[in-house]
Amino acid sequence: MFENLTEKFERAFKVLKGQGQITEINVAETLKEVRRALLDADVSFNTAKQFTATVKEKAIGRNVLNAVSPGQLMVKICHEELVELMGGNEVEINLKGNPAIILMSGLQGSGKTTFTGKLGAYLKNKKGKKVLLVACDVYRPAAIDQLHVLGEQLSIEVYSNREEKNPVEIARKAIQHAKSNGFQTVIVDTAGRLAVDEAMMNEIAKVKEAIQPTETLFVVDAMTGQDAVNTAKAFNDRINFDGVILTKLDGDTRGGAALSIKSIVNKPIKFVGTGEKMDALDVFYPSRMADRILGMGDVVTLVERAQEQFDEEQAKRLQRRIMKDQFDFNDFLSQLQQIKKMGNIKDLMGMVPGMSKTIKNTEIPEDAFKGVEAIIQSMTPKERSNPALLNTPRKMRIAKGSGTNIQEVNKLMKQFEDMRKMMKMMSNPRSMASMMGQMKNGR
Repeated sequence: MFENLTEKFERAFKVLKGQGQITEINVAETLKEVRRALLDADVSFNTAKQFTATVKEKAIGRNVLNAVSPGQLMVKICHEELVELMGGNEVEINLKGNPAIILMSGLQGSGKTTFTGKLGAYLKNKKGKKVLLVACDVYRPAAIDQLHVLGEQLSIEVYSNREEKNPVEIARKAIQHAKSNGFQTVIVDTAGRLAVDEAMMNEIAKVKEAIQPTETLFVVDAMTGQDAVNTAKAFNDRINFDGVILTKLDGDTRGGAALSIKSIVNKPIKFVGTGEKMDALDVFYPSRMADRILGMGDVVTLVERAQEQFDEEQAKRLQRRIMKDQFDFNDFLSQLQQIKKMGNIKDLMGMVPGMSKTIKNTEIPEDAFKGVEAIIQSMTPKERSNPALLNTPRKMRIAKGSGTNIQEVNKLMKQFEDMRKMMKMMSNPRSMASMMGQMKNGR
């Protein structure tokens, strides 16, 4: 996401490279490029104009320190303003109430029902809540079926009543059921339409009035750009929601909705959907998103995702095995599987500072590790535990069994050996210090 916007921001800042100071002339040229980049990303004209005017006001006359170039200073100012534009700080979901009631709203096709499942999984797994999902879309039987399928996958109860055609009654009875059975959070999935209409607005307004939710969320497809912002405004004018959910941020989105929506409806973005899997949900942090837009990566989110998959006992065991030089293909496979659980590989690499430009036009498939896993799984348990056994006949058998070739098996063997040496060296402070000393002395 935001690849084109990142590239255009970088191009804009190049104008100031080599300049001794920020002047009215060179800042005007830079901000002309910045404004064009924002408009190309489908940011509203007024928002883009206001953004560049604020940056110009803050940039001109600002003292440039000797250690900071004008280009670096402009990046800093743009970063500050992007953070402000997207809301400043993250805003947590309101879970007060017994039970807390969350009302979902949005157009059909925005990913509302899928996100209802994702949010249920997030509240169950990360907040420790007992969650009830409620199917209130009385017009689309497939939406009820979809929610039941998601609930079954996630081991979360779903309340529905196919005989009842009044969503207000379904919602009321669901909340009674939640209170009687000790549910701490109720998430109500409502009907969507292909476009905003009066009947839809009346219906969701009645549901909201009847159940008095602690939190009303508006789900919007980020790929619809400026239309998403207009739809958000229409909903907010009528039901006064508490926060926005941006879905499909992993798609070919230009990012305009993320940058415009806060300034238009004055409501925070609370979550973003970044993939199809049920755990592909992130809390929205304006500062981290600004980092990514400006090509700085997002190390904090990367570390958080790693920690979610982190098993302390397993890590200690792995460290002991590395120090004893016992790291084998079983350990290697285990590490690969943990990385896969962290999310889309290209998305993860984009969080590493400087990597977004490197991988911009690179296709990294979801099953990027499939060949490696097939090779390891084609080894016997003895071969996995003792890689030194892998002679040419064994490698040829493994290649045949994994549907690869001998070159790919040899390549994996080399990567494995390099990784094992590096891990062994990093676990030994003396070897690490020696290596750093050699690098310092240019040897």
